[in-house]
Amino acid sequence: MEKLRGWLTGGADRGAGDCSCKGECNSNDDGVGGGGAVKLKLLFASETGTSAALAKRLAGKLGERGIPVELVDPSGYEPEEFLKERLVVMVVSTWEDGNPPKHAAFFVNWLAESSTDFRVGSKALAECRFAVFGVGSREYGSKFNAVGRAVEKYMADLGAQRLVERGEGDVDGGRLDATFDGWSARLVRKVKEFLERDSIAVEPAAAVEGDESDDDDEFDDSKEDFDLEDLAGKYPRATNGKLVSDGEAKEMVTPVIRSSLEKQGYKVIGSHSGVKLCRWTKSQLRGRGGCYKHTFYGIESHRCMEATPSLACANKCVFCWRHHTNPVGKSWKWKMDDPLDIVTTALDHHKKMIKQMKGVPGVKDDRLEEGLRPRHCALSLVGEPIMYPEINTLVDELHKRHISTFLVTNAQFPDKIASLHPVTQLYVSVDAATKERLKAIDRPLFSDYWERFIDSLKALLDKQQRTVYRLTLVKGWNTAEITAYAELLKLGRPDFIEIKGVTYCGSSKTSTLTMENVPWHEDVREFSEALSAETRGEYELACEHVHSCCVLLANVSKFKADGQWHTWIDYDKFQELVTSGESFSSEDYMATTPAWAVYGAVEGGFDPTETRVRKERRHGGGGVSGGCT
Repeated sequence: MEKLRGWLTGGADRGAGDCSCKGECNSNDDGVGGGGAVKLKLLFASETGTSAALAKRLAGKLGERGIPVELVDPSGYEPEEFLKERLVVMVVSTWEDGNPPKHAAFFVNWLAESSTDFRVGSKALAECRFAVFGVGSREYGSKFNAVGRAVEKYMADLGAQRLVERGEGDVDGGRLDATFDGWSARLVRKVKEFLERDSIAVEPAAAVEGDESDDDDEFDDSKEDFDLEDLAGKYPRATNGKLVSDGEAKEMVTPVIRSSLEKQGYKVIGSHSGVKLCRWTKSQLRGRGGCYKHTFYGIESHRCMEATPSLACANKCVFCWRHHTNPVGKSWKWKMDDPLDIVTTALDHHKKMIKQMKGVPGVKDDRLEEGLRPRHCALSLVGEPIMYPEINTLVDELHKRHISTFLVTNAQFPDKIASLHPVTQLYVSVDAATKERLKAIDRPLFSDYWERFIDSLKALLDKQQRTVYRLTLVKGWNTAEITAYAELLKLGRPDFIEIKGVTYCGSSKTSTLTMENVPWHEDVREFSEALSAETRGEYELACEHVHSCCVLLANVSKFKADGQWHTWIDYDKFQELVTSGESFSSEDYMATTPAWAVYGAVEGGFDPTETRVRKERRHGGGGVSGGCT
């Protein structure tokens, strides 16, 4: 705060931050065009590049109308110079915890302090005309576009006069580009009039219709508010958060999202579901090994369909392997497709993708034939499948077709877990052991995310079928609180604990993770052994899949008899039990775990009936390293 006060009195120094303008902004210009003409200062606050891209687009439109404009990154902008401006436009995003993007934090905080500092005065910007466009997500409730609303208030408190009503773009509601273009058109007209007459009728900025919060506090990391994100411009476009028409639900998958997902290999089903061919399905079709679920539970990877009935999610995890190209939401608000249609279409798409493997070198004819008759469905592709209102009907339909179900939930919908029909195996993601860490890693939409998380774990106690805590280890983020994890085990008493190292999926503007955050298998083993010891014999090390950096802990009293593990599943028995309508438990359909799958076996979880293929990868220095697929 002393640094801020130095700027208010003309003293302190600060370093420039990072922005997403790629050097296209110029913050060293004095803001005045030739001949003393007023030059519009166009400032942007952008974490992932969306606001910067919008600002650049607006600069182009202004330039086409002959309006002098300077695109400015506030990290390199002198705050004292700002008080001299006569024409300012800001395109600002709201980031985590209601804060501005990092490169704009100093400027926004300076603006906040200036608006209440008597040394600056309430008329400091009396000669300035301004406009603000905020970028955020309406899914975050009352903190939607918190930065844009706050900046507009600070400007008004300093005496600036508004050119046009504040614009608000909802990156998760649809039509962001159309909303921005409509606002830009109105702005350009007003700016043109102002420059031609050097005088213009302006709208008061003190009270803004539609504001959802009267909280005028500065941005505070300690507040338990929502995480806000300036997401990539490939997201759906918004109509100011409204439905397409009164009472009409919108489709979850917009053309923009559909295009993005299809480029990633998804087959989009209807308006909110998807299916994709897993790499391990392809691998076992070629006899080159199955996934960790083959090792731990005996699934046939080449007969497994990976799907989801809901591409939307209530979290924006830092390790999201889809880089947040799916929608988000806290409740179902979209058009809903029929569950039977989803299952039928998913199977059709899956079989077509299997058929396309015919002729691929190494694909075995018998495996290909078996692959056309799926026996397993992993409802874990992306999003939050349990959000789908007809999830029970969908699960029941899969069982009717003798397809087992592995359903993953992100532990934000405890009521949905409680009402869920029996599934073959129910997973709950446990991404952190403390409230603070969970917020940092999962970046949940719900303000009561921790309570929902705890209640979701407790809901597992009443489930009679197999339950799993799934831990994704991220070095430097969630690997230290062993004792806290052990305490969480007491809440849900899961049958199994899957501990897996995070998979690095490349760089992303929405995540700061690097390869440094990816644990080695030995790291995963060390963590798993420590957690097992912390349970004092209740859970022991049962299986491992070295290739996936994954270890399985299992409840000893249920799944270990006479020194033999029984983590595998008798799938025919499960189908018999689930269709009987009678009550049954996880012990009723367990099967013996083969020796090669057991923790510590020399095979490392690789099925010896498969063919291990090692690839040589040449690196820049000409060296060769081996890695198995």
